[in-house]
Amino acid sequence: MSKLWTGRFSKETDALLDQLNASLPFDKRLYRQDIQGSMAHSKMLGKQGIISFEDQASIQSGLESILKDIESGMLVICNAEDIHSFVEQELTKRIGDAGKRLHTARSRNDQVALDLKLFTKEQVTILSDLILSMLQAFCTKSKEHLTTVMPGYTHLQRAQPVTVAHVWMAYANMLKRDHKRLMNALELMDEMPLGSGALAGTTYPIDRDYTCALLGFRCPTDNSMDGVSDRDYCMEIGNVCSILMMHLSRMCEEMILWCSGEFGFMELDDAFSTGSSIMPQKKNPDVCELIRGKTGRVYGDLMTLLTMQKGLSLAYNKDMQEDKEAFFDILDTTIHSMQVMIPMFETAVIHKEKMHQAALGGFINATDCADYLTKKGMPFRDAYKCVGQLVAYCIENKKALNDLTLTEFQKYSALFSEDVYTAIDLQTCLAQRKSLGGPAPEEVSRQIKKIEEFLSESGFHE
Repeated sequence: MSKLWTGRFSKETDALLDQLNASLPFDKRLYRQDIQGSMAHSKMLGKQGIISFEDQASIQSGLESILKDIESGMLVICNAEDIHSFVEQELTKRIGDAGKRLHTARSRNDQVALDLKLFTKEQVTILSDLILSMLQAFCTKSKEHLTTVMPGYTHLQRAQPVTVAHVWMAYANMLKRDHKRLMNALELMDEMPLGSGALAGTTYPIDRDYTCALLGFRCPTDNSMDGVSDRDYCMEIGNVCSILMMHLSRMCEEMILWCSGEFGFMELDDAFSTGSSIMPQKKNPDVCELIRGKTGRVYGDLMTLLTMQKGLSLAYNKDMQEDKEAFFDILDTTIHSMQVMIPMFETAVIHKEKMHQAALGGFINATDCADYLTKKGMPFRDAYKCVGQLVAYCIENKKALNDLTLTEFQKYSALFSEDVYTAIDLQTCLAQRKSLGGPAPEEVSRQIKKIEEFLSESGFHE
């Protein structure tokens, strides 16, 4: 394996060290970004007269041919320490001495920092689009279920009436924040490190602003030591992905429960379910379980990044080679989870009647019954106690509040009259909960519209 740094050394490195040191098995996926950065760097070198235009043109042509051959499969990335060594060695093999001039005014330290940032910007765009697609799916499905009543839960106990649309909008607001966090991280990281050199810049008259414009960054990094040693953005995006995966995991947990025989609220499409090797009746929500499990994997990768960086002095240290495998895994896992989550959600079937029956049987209109008495003049705490006694009576007699006769109601308070049945009807309970953020259909419609406005502002198109 040929190395770029052999001049100082009089003997070959140990084979085990080569194995430990090599990053090509994982950083080879940065080949496009490495070539893109090298093209921009060579153009700047030519513009500044640091290399001749003839050499620059030869370098450009050589890099284009390498990229074409890699992507066509004619050139296999192998037999090098890292992707940077591979590209430079292949370039020199193709164009001769001009290829040796490419690395002028550049270090592998600022080169890898650039490659990783270019890669991250590309992946963040993919993830951003997926989050927006998921938000659109939430809006579409919520419009279908504005009046689909179900029990809302606290402590996994039936609590108050909500709608399926209200639940989906809860998750939509979580993902909206995730998207904002992601865009904030993208803005903070949008600084170009190339030109930082190994750590102290360069004596050559480079034009970092020109290279920055060619590569599409907002501005160059302002300090060369920070430029080569900053991996804040990997951790910040890792944190965004961890929170996003946590939200997906919560939703998956909900869907796993809803798909169970005990709930029966939902059924996943066959394309997003699996079976049992021994129990022929089984239809398992494995996709949800896998996403729930992979959330812990993303958390672990984030901890790897934080721990890798915590004890490092300035500037570049070889420990930082450990950033890529963990960071790649964060992005790959999150993106793949989103790619599966969206169609799984879109094709899932809601069993409205099951939800309605569950809503009828859980005394979830008890708060509304107490509110009814309060509006009639009874202090809320007294109304709370009165309805609590009514619930106890219903449990003892195996009835729902709606099943009680007016005589039974009036045994507990003379304030009850015929209008109590309208007040505790589930649709009335929903319609009356129109406070900002509530589950009333008109209020959830407003919530949907707000998410749709956010999608429009974000430039999303179906």
